[in-house]
Amino acid sequence: MREISYLESVREAMSQEMRKNEDVFLLGEDIGVYGGAFGVTRGMIEEFGPERVRNTPISEAAIAGGAVGAALTGMRPILELQFSDFITIAMDNLVNQAAKLRYMYGGKGKVPMVLRTPAGSGTGAAAQHSQSLEAWVAHIPGLKVVQPSTAYDAKGLLKAAMDDDNPVIFYEHKLLYKTKGYVPEEQYSIPLGKADIKRKGKDVTIVATSIMVHKALEAAEVLEKEGIDIEIVDPRTLVPLDEETIIESVKKTGRVIVVHEAVKRGGFGGEIASVIAESEAFDYLDAPIKRLGGLPIPIPYNPNLEKAAVPQVADIIAAVKETVQFK
Repeated sequence: MREISYLESVREAMSQEMRKNEDVFLLGEDIGVYGGAFGVTRGMIEEFGPERVRNTPISEAAIAGGAVGAALTGMRPILELQFSDFITIAMDNLVNQAAKLRYMYGGKGKVPMVLRTPAGSGTGAAAQHSQSLEAWVAHIPGLKVVQPSTAYDAKGLLKAAMDDDNPVIFYEHKLLYKTKGYVPEEQYSIPLGKADIKRKGKDVTIVATSIMVHKALEAAEVLEKEGIDIEIVDPRTLVPLDEETIIESVKKTGRVIVVHEAVKRGGFGGEIASVIAESEAFDYLDAPIKRLGGLPIPIPYNPNLEKAAVPQVADIIAAVKETVQFK
């Protein structure tokens, strides 16, 4: 398999689907000639034209509303919001329309749309362009939520999202766009709701999402030299959530840390912790469930403060040692 970037894998997934299915089209701000805020759609307007790669006004409410309407009529729109923070402007159409209409129409109306958006900190984009708000949409019945951590997962999960007849929120961490991995050239699909064990281990389970998967892998390499063997579970999708894989891993290791970049308070890590606490895995625990998340502050602009606001490799290492030493 050839090696391509996370960004290229997302573009390739959309291009391959658009060549196969004329009902698929893109809409968003500056996604045409400019290629989107991070260049994900660069070159696509030349192949598919402005009718299928549609620039929109600066109105996230209009973008989301247009996508909902198009999906209801049988199209399969993929909308891009320049930053995940801007989902706040689209929430009415997402929460009260996209998420509800299939239920309200008794299953006769489908809303097959994918909302792609870059999320997370690390680029100096400050408080209004760096948030991780996935727990908000994960709380809404009717919305599916995806957080790929690798180029391989990004392509396969986006294919599954595009095939789904329900609205899917697809989070792409900005720092992952340049990361590379082995990705098949042909189309393939990774089922939504199937976690992946990124590293097998026996001493501690780390359930990590998005960019934190990579930080956890770095921490595991350090801890291995100290004789601590880490297992890393990447849920890949928050909704649906693969509870079984998480529970089985915790039963094996007896210790668990849940880590995400989003603010710890009210973050999705609390949901994962409750899944473990309410399952048979609870009886296997040799230490309390530990959560790592961002501080309850806006993301700072200053690079050093920005790093201090969210978990880093050193924080994960310290949490693991504390968990292992618990008596």
